[in-house]
Amino acid sequence: MKITRRRFLKVTTATVAAFPTIIPRHVLGGPKFVPPSEKINLAIIGVGGQGRTNLKALLPYADAQVIAIADPAQHWDLTPFYYKGEAGRGPIRKMIEDHYASKTPNFKVAEFEDFRVMLEKEKAIDAVLCATPDHVHAYASVFAMRAGKHVFCEKPLTHNLWEARLVARVTRETGVATQMGNIGHSTEGIRQTVEYLHDGAIGAVREVHSWVPATRWNPTLHGKPAETPPIPAGFNWDLWIGPRPMRPYHSAYAPVTWRDYWTFGCGALGDFGCHDMDSPTWAFDLPAPESVEVRPAGFGDAEIAPYGEIGYYQFPAHGQWPAIKLTWYSGGLQPPRPDALPEGASLPSRGVLFVGEKGVIQCGGAGGPPNIFPESLRASYKTPAPTLVRSKGHHRDWLDAIKGGPAASASFEYAARLTEITLLGVLSLRMGGKKIYWDAANLKAKGLPAADAVIKESYRPGWEPA
Repeated sequence: MKITRRRFLKVTTATVAAFPTIIPRHVLGGPKFVPPSEKINLAIIGVGGQGRTNLKALLPYADAQVIAIADPAQHWDLTPFYYKGEAGRGPIRKMIEDHYASKTPNFKVAEFEDFRVMLEKEKAIDAVLCATPDHVHAYASVFAMRAGKHVFCEKPLTHNLWEARLVARVTRETGVATQMGNIGHSTEGIRQTVEYLHDGAIGAVREVHSWVPATRWNPTLHGKPAETPPIPAGFNWDLWIGPRPMRPYHSAYAPVTWRDYWTFGCGALGDFGCHDMDSPTWAFDLPAPESVEVRPAGFGDAEIAPYGEIGYYQFPAHGQWPAIKLTWYSGGLQPPRPDALPEGASLPSRGVLFVGEKGVIQCGGAGGPPNIFPESLRASYKTPAPTLVRSKGHHRDWLDAIKGGPAASASFEYAARLTEITLLGVLSLRMGGKKIYWDAANLKAKGLPAADAVIKESYRPGWEPA
């Protein structure tokens, strides 16, 4: 039978129309939102204590399923720390598979040491949650976003200031759904605080205080450990080091206690700043500060964070808001007790204090509800109608954004600004308490060229976030 080209095309087109092909989402290319009717396939990068905490928050959601995990360690013993219990690939894989066993008896989690290998092999992954130590946050987040994955990353969003700008830019370029792990940002309390301040509950605010009791994990160590113990079995130390220059393994670094060391963490300020400077940043839409001066309390050096600190941020007047001085405290230091508090009342061990012309608002740390003082002002104040969209839950908001809903309120563009404010205090600490006059446009500490190496750190070859 003679078939002309025209007849061939006609028959072929009709056949394709009759038997449509189902194309997986990942084949379509680019950052694609997951349809509401479909389940989100999740992966977790870093399954230590905070990775386990985030996993527990994700498991109850029926429209999301963790299908892969990556961590350099097969096992973490977290008994000595506030996380308690066990973590690492082995315990977390079992935890996930046990959870899904009732509905999917043969369900298996894909397990990897290297998250880059995981993202290359597991094409069905829609989104990743990054709960690594701070020094890997930017690299892992950028790598995943460039791969078209939606990303949730723990706080602080990055380890240095240059990375914060990079992550914000890549977020805009890729258009993926993002959320930082400052979970207090999704509380009812922080929204009420912002609404009270916008309503002028205590008059104009020019002074804010934020404090946390957190101190060092390693109270007896001064500087870098001298011993070189053997690397534990099942632990890929080279992979854990990631972007940083190689150094010998020591238990002072991992698990958890890496936060003390500037090479891997950002001390108490880096750990809590994105929680407890969140409400003033949100309420007053704080821009980059004009200056920051954070002085150490107790021993600290170029290698290890101090036991505590007190720091002074000066923010310029902008829009409807006056200039604001924000004072930060950690390690047990606190602001003076305000006279507006009732007789015998004291400040909590952690909190935020807004000082206004008519009174003060005192909040618990990480999004606690607002309390107006003096009590006479509280009694006469009429609570404003809600103006901010309420959260359905910190992780839920991110999942909804992945499905095409509104952006999560701590998305990376906001989170990068909050992280930059936090890390400017860390920069001052790492400069020995020197006052930083910040040139935000050029990412420079004016007259302090030594700061350049902290603003943008050096990277091991192959680990440069880009």
